[in-house]
Order: sequence, then structure tokens, then C-alpha cells
Amino acid sequence: MSTVTVNISFQDSLLNEIDKTAKREHRSRSELIREAARLYIQRQCQWNDLFQLGDRISQKQQLTVKDVEKEITATRKKNADNQ
Repeated sequence: MSTVTVNISFQDSLLNEIDKTAKREHRSRSELIREAARLYIQRQCQWNDLFQLGDRISQKQQLTVKDVEKEITATRKKNADNQ
């Protein structure tokens, strides 16, 4: 797999945090940023899949936004009562 070098600008404070974290984990700055990018992309894909599933379920069951809001409110109330 080939690699490409890119230039990225960071605020000094963020770069300092990146460097501290990389040093603490015995990794290079590049390794840390690559891993962060991979995790971000993976998380965004998971959220996208989840929203698509929600859309399919709501269409199949013919749910409206109002139906979903009512269910969320009821669930939050139930959870609050159980605490």
C-alpha cells in the first residue's frame, strides 16, 4: 500500500496534545493521526448505517416524526422514573 505525504495545519495547542498523546503511547504523530482518521471514518459509517436502519424501520412501520418523538419522551420518562 502506497503512502502520500500531506500538509495539515493545527493550532499549537492541539498539536501539543497530539504530540503528548503520541509520546505517551510510544507512537509517532503520523500513526496517531492516521488512527484518529480511521476511527472517525469508521464511526461516521456506523452512524450512517444506524440512520439508514432507522429510516427503513420507520418506513416499514409507517412511523411519523411525531411517533418517534413520543416514544423517545416516554422512554426518557420511564428511565428517569427507574433511577
